Amino acid sequence: MMKFNKYVVTPFVTGFLVTVLSGCQKQEGPAEHAANVPTQARSPTQAKCAECGVIDSIQEVTTKGEGSGLGVVGGAVVGGLLGNQVGAGSGKDAATVVGAVGGAVAGNQIEKSMKSTKSYDITVRFEDGSSRVFHEESASAWRPGDRVKVINGVIRSNN
Repeated sequence: MMKFNKYVVTPFVTGFLVTVLSGCQKQEGPAEHAANVPTQARSPTQAKCAECGVIDSIQEVTTKGEGSGLGVVGGAVVGGLLGNQVGAGSGKDAATVVGAVGGAVAGNQIEKSMKSTKSYDITVRFEDGSSRVFHEESASAWRPGDRVKVINGVIRSNN
């Protein structure tokens, strides 16, 4: 039988036990350390963004222009000239008056429609449940459902 020297066996057994048992020891790496950190600090639940929301609706608003009187005068002149071409005698006079009045009304409406403007009311529904309407003078690329963030009263993309 083979004899083992205690000076050889003892360090070998000690080294073997240290190696085996160190594998059983709990090693605290980044994952285990993170498990000891409170949940709130490790993965914060997203706080509601007071400025964040979704485009709820877009409404086109047409604002009629104001008549300056130029349309009335121009329409009355044109209508009177056209009315004067109809009939003879007192019928001609009546047609001239009717043409002038009709031309004045039409000229006023034409001037108002020429000066009318289109703008847009954009409703944003915020994450807190509230809504706010923003008025923009020109058409925008926003569509209902777009995620946005309002910064200083201006709608910005929240991508």
